[in-house]
Amino acid sequence: MPRLAQTAGLTDIQQEILSTVRDFVDKEIIPVATGLEHRDEYPQAIVDGLKELGLFGLMIPEEYGGLGESLLTYALCVEEIARGWMSVSGIINTHFIVAYMLKQHGTQEQKDHFLPRMATGEVRGAFSMSEPALGSDVSAITSKAVRDGDDYVLNGQKMWLTNGGSSTLVAVLVKSDEGHPEGTAPHKSMTTFLVEKEPGFGEVRPGLTIPGKIDKMGYKGVDTTELIMDGLRIPANRVLGGTTGRGFYQMMDGVEVGRVNVAARGCGVAQRAFELGVSYAQQRHTFGKPIAQHQAIQFKLAEMATKVEAAHAMMVNAARKKDSGERNDLEAGMAKYLASEYCKEVVEDAFRIHGGYGFSKEYEIERLYREAPMLLIGEGTAEIQKMIIGRRLLEEYRFQG
Repeated sequence: MPRLAQTAGLTDIQQEILSTVRDFVDKEIIPVATGLEHRDEYPQAIVDGLKELGLFGLMIPEEYGGLGESLLTYALCVEEIARGWMSVSGIINTHFIVAYMLKQHGTQEQKDHFLPRMATGEVRGAFSMSEPALGSDVSAITSKAVRDGDDYVLNGQKMWLTNGGSSTLVAVLVKSDEGHPEGTAPHKSMTTFLVEKEPGFGEVRPGLTIPGKIDKMGYKGVDTTELIMDGLRIPANRVLGGTTGRGFYQMMDGVEVGRVNVAARGCGVAQRAFELGVSYAQQRHTFGKPIAQHQAIQFKLAEMATKVEAAHAMMVNAARKKDSGERNDLEAGMAKYLASEYCKEVVEDAFRIHGGYGFSKEYEIERLYREAPMLLIGEGTAEIQKMIIGRRLLEEYRFQG
């Protein structure tokens, strides 16, 4: 194991899980990641391997066939997987958020129906809040659900679904007016629907279309899509938790956990960038010696390693806080903000250490350089994190005049 980003106080089981995942990453992901990424190819063999390891059920309770592990264990696994290829961590992260929302907020029937098959990876999750025109302003959602007998009819367009094509279950946030009179605060008139569908693109069930993959700068391999609902009929028993008007709170609970996982992804990518930079610096010679012996490069490595260590510590703290049952939105926001910013900086320094070769697709750092920016905007932009952090700090440090 490397010297950096160690986690104190892990159980033997946690250490065994992490060792298994790291071994899988080193043997099955890193050797093929760049080739798959350049072809924008879905990593089916890797996903099958993750199913065999039980990672799709890592935090699903044992009574539903999962491993019943903590958020910390999950986040540390995400960190390892992102170190290999960030897109793979995205495939399991969105699945996990939907499973978490079901575990925390679902009816008993919904848990019994979905969680055992989610634990095996047979049912694969995606979730959808954003829309083409709203960005971070969730309260501006225009997609709607209207009650019609025993069903709801959903209409609207959603955006930025990770796993939109490969998933078979999508948690979709829409406005629902039923029981919420005009003038109700927007966040109190939102409902999460559990939408089952076939994998693939085009019309995947009557009234539901996944147009195709969005072409992206980085974060390739994983499918990122739109979702169009046009008269989509969903039975009332597929309202998450059975009660309308709770969707915003359910989604925010899932995103809070998702932010810990984005922080973990930032930590993993930064670790890999440091590994690539420190290795290249010892192989590349200029002026008669390895560039690692030049003070300018040593300063870069020192800064990179310190950022890797700091981001990891904040991510672990945020995960442990959530596991303890305490509110962790402040810690999760801080960890996500710091880890994503530090990841970008560490990747750029590793890129600079590579010199001209960093610009070549032959070198892995080129892929990381295109992937890191996604973390600055995924699960809430840096600006949104700072807004959350600022508001929570003012709650904690309220001036008593």
